[in-house]
Amino acid sequence: MDLIRHLRFFVAVADERHFGRAAAALEMTQPPLSQGLRRLEQHLGVDLIHRTRQGAVLTSAGLALLPRARLLVDDAQRLLAESQRIAHSHGAVQWGATAALPDRMVTACVTALRTTVGKGAAVSTTVGATVDLVADVRAGLCDVAVIEHPALVDGVEAGPVVKVPRWLVVPSDHRIAVAERPTFPMLAGLAFVHPPRAANPPAFDTVVDLLRERGLDVPTVSARDDRALLAAVAAGASFGLTATPPSPTPGVTWLRMAPQAIALRVRVVRRPGADTHADAVDRVLYRERLR
Repeated sequence: MDLIRHLRFFVAVADERHFGRAAAALEMTQPPLSQGLRRLEQHLGVDLIHRTRQGAVLTSAGLALLPRARLLVDDAQRLLAESQRIAHSHGAVQWGATAALPDRMVTACVTALRTTVGKGAAVSTTVGATVDLVADVRAGLCDVAVIEHPALVDGVEAGPVVKVPRWLVVPSDHRIAVAERPTFPMLAGLAFVHPPRAANPPAFDTVVDLLRERGLDVPTVSARDDRALLAAVAAGASFGLTATPPSPTPGVTWLRMAPQAIALRVRVVRRPGADTHADAVDRVLYRERLR
């Protein structure tokens, strides 16, 4: 749980005494704000806000904890500012990429970022889950990150969405691998391999809904990255999606089906002041997506 982020929700609601106005102040929609505040209350074990028709009213626990919450949120902001100062003084770039981004695009982004910091400066890469990358950018631990879309991006600046080609990967001995006209319903009986839902709930739900729209309602199996995904597919009981281009892989067949629908949607998020780094990564995404 991102405690500082959820405390920021609490402070905003306490200041505005209204969920809608607090959401507007945080540049987000009201449902995730309300859900986040409930998660904070569950985590702390106390009710912080009474929800009424007139607005939001602090409980006795909320009144007692609000000063400490303000201190933590303010300290987090100061930590962010100090981390940015230190990073800039060393000329280093901290950036992150979703594990769904293919290797060629990760290395292309690193190469582009090197040009923004000059010779000898360090470029440090973190590959991880979208929710963690957004939290790192929000906290100042990353300057920029490439994340999956859709995702909750409150508290960070986000660029346009870019579509990256993605393929369906299936067991080589499955009937769909040799079908003249493969269809999604042919995948019935296989499990869908995908990063865990917790890595980015909106993107996970979107792709599951996409499969259901095409007549496929199957169980899901978690795989942390493409290596685990391809291993699960080669085992013969699963299929998945990958942005890694086709290559000779024992036990696995790549299929191009509904390319626009299954494309990997990504975007760049950045901390304030990291526009130069974000622009460099954006250019890579737009260039590499055409390959």
